[in-house]
Amino acid sequence: MLTEVYRHVLLLIWIFPIIWANSSGSRRKDAHHEKYTDWKQLWHPNYEDYSRAEASLGLDNNTVTNVTVQMGATAYLHCRVRHTPDRTLGGGDQVSWVRRRDWHIISSGVFTYTNDQRFQILHAEGSDDWTLQIKYVQKRDNGTYECQISSGQSLISHYVNLDIVVPEATIQGSASGEHHVDVGSIIDLICIIDNSPTPPQYVFWYHNDKMINYDNARGGITVETALGPPRAHSRLTIQNTKQADSGNYTCSASNTEPASIHVFISKGVDALIPMRLPRQCNASAHFMMQLNKMRDTFRIEFF
Repeated sequence: MLTEVYRHVLLLIWIFPIIWANSSGSRRKDAHHEKYTDWKQLWHPNYEDYSRAEASLGLDNNTVTNVTVQMGATAYLHCRVRHTPDRTLGGGDQVSWVRRRDWHIISSGVFTYTNDQRFQILHAEGSDDWTLQIKYVQKRDNGTYECQISSGQSLISHYVNLDIVVPEATIQGSASGEHHVDVGSIIDLICIIDNSPTPPQYVFWYHNDKMINYDNARGGITVETALGPPRAHSRLTIQNTKQADSGNYTCSASNTEPASIHVFISKGVDALIPMRLPRQCNASAHFMMQLNKMRDTFRIEFF
């Protein structure tokens, strides 16, 4: 009898942790499902998609998108809202865009509330995309924009971080602002354009004030340009340089401020050395003659 009681006690000790673990796991799953309410279905078509989004973002009802646009271009900030059979956004009056920097309400539905005509809402009837368009973006447009979707007593927010980049042109080796080459050698200049998501339409090279990309009169000039993105570069090569090739060289792209360098053309070192030696010898001979005159005049004795 006592042995039978011990057997039942041991059986319960072994089975109870298993039952408890399954029960706890089920409760956790049910609690997680409760977080996936019908208003979140506007963003996620099923529970698995919602779980993946929550795991990657660590947020309950917010999503974040990063958008990079170069200055002067057009930015498109997308806000996609999924329609369900029993829930639609009639007239679009439940979708708003807010600029988080100053909490300015930019739009409600398709109507904008700003005097800045660069802002516009793009939305086709029946579409799930409510796009905030910003034309000719400036550095001051940088920041976070919030798309708010009102659904009953709940609010869904989608954040877009807009990063405005300014393309920058530099000529390699131009830190000093000067470039020295010998007569008869080659001028080789490389212009790099960084932070250019949209490639420039052109890159022109200027010698002083004259554009030389297509200079057939001078001859020996080649320009090779690769427009990227995100980096564009252009290479200027001038063969058989002459003194007339000295001057200011400028790389000018369509989407950035120009970069310049001053090129100096000089005779090679081998040509300068023979000219310096005679002057040094003449100076030494002249000094010895003057010293001899002083010795004769003052009768200085040298030991």
